[in-house]
Amino acid sequence: MKVVDLVETLGLKIFSGQAGMNREVTGGYVSDLLSDVMGNAAEGEVWITLQTHQNVLAIAALKEVAAVILVKGREPEPEMLVHSNEEGVPVLGTDMETFACAGKLYQLLDAAR
Repeated sequence: MKVVDLVETLGLKIFSGQAGMNREVTGGYVSDLLSDVMGNAAEGEVWITLQTHQNVLAIAALKEVAAVILVKGREPEPEMLVHSNEEGVPVLGTDMETFACAGKLYQLLDAAR
């Protein structure tokens, strides 16, 4: 499954990082603690968070995540958008709660296997 498939299926908003829309999604990671993501997220996962600042993209690029999904209607800060476009890491958004978003992502990935 690719990031673009998630966007279409879950009705996600694309904020930035369109160059990475064809990245392959291998799993998901949910955390708002940056050090946790840095230590445990894996390449190709989609990171679900409510954090909206540029440090999210620094870690997302370092860990080579497929995309970042902002939950609860959160909007990214301008610096986050700049880094997203520079790194080609899509920043997506949804009004869903974290739990619902993670559950839907899990169902999609599980069905694709």
